[in-house]
Amino acid sequence: MLGTTEIIVIGGVVVLLFGASAIPKFARSLGKAKKEFKEGVNEGLEEQKEGDK
Repeated sequence: MLGTTEIIVIGGVVVLLFGASAIPKFARSLGKAKKEFKEGVNEGLEEQKEGDK
């Protein structure tokens, strides 16, 4: 498990590598990917339930 110090260091490295302006774009893309993944999982569960009937 990562501690607070490690998370801060990783965040600093990300800012240095990508710049502060790229972080919101990255976060937005990550949110969209998470949403699409959840939708895909839900679709799979619905199809599985229909197949069990």
